[in-house]
Amino acid sequence: MSKIETQKADPFLLDIKEVIRIIQEYFPKWNQPEELNLDAEAIHHIASVIKMQNEWVKQRTTSMYKDTFLFEEKIRQQPAKEVVEAFLKAWHPLTALEQVTLQSLTEALQYWATLKPLKERWPNSTVPNVEAGVATRSELINQSILRDEAFSTELESCWHQLKDKVQREGVAGKIFYMDFVGADTYEETVHRAYLTSFLVTCGYATLELVPLEEEIFIKPLDKPLTKLGQQAVSVPISLSFDDWQRWKRGRNT
Repeated sequence: MSKIETQKADPFLLDIKEVIRIIQEYFPKWNQPEELNLDAEAIHHIASVIKMQNEWVKQRTTSMYKDTFLFEEKIRQQPAKEVVEAFLKAWHPLTALEQVTLQSLTEALQYWATLKPLKERWPNSTVPNVEAGVATRSELINQSILRDEAFSTELESCWHQLKDKVQREGVAGKIFYMDFVGADTYEETVHRAYLTSFLVTCGYATLELVPLEEEIFIKPLDKPLTKLGQQAVSVPISLSFDDWQRWKRGRNT
């Protein structure tokens, strides 16, 4: 245990159930204070290892970490037919030729003989260099990413919307992330996701990730943990147009 507590070994290498079983087996036989003290010390070290395991899981969850055993367990839980179907959907061969014939070779030679040189097919074109810049608030408003109101006011409004929605539709004080940020249009969904990211980083809400099920929940807090402007841990969440379409189809079924 000393190597684990000094972070020189993996905390999951210790079989905690086996150690507890041994302590339970020999505990009734002890009658000396020194022996009982040794059992108490052993339990203290076990609690320390369990705490390290909890910190390990919390760190991986917060950083959206996915270990290989999670993928393996998820694949093992799927029926073989579904695994094969998923593979076939993802498999895209570039070409498929059953037989090379004289006719196909002739057509290939004719194609290459009539093909124009690269310099004629791809004429030189000048691509202007564009320097990266910073978008102003007015530009973000014109692109419907931000709205024309004080950001802190809009953030407070989003926080109250989250608490109301969780109270009406949530379970155990939380709700699916997409069920909160999702809207009728993709632009509005991106805007809500933008505000929700600040709810999390500014301490108005927390995210809960279930790696094996690939589910993300958002849970509002009664009071902000930090003052606005003090950034907390940030969790990147991908929100593509396809993700939004799948969510909307699921809501309409």
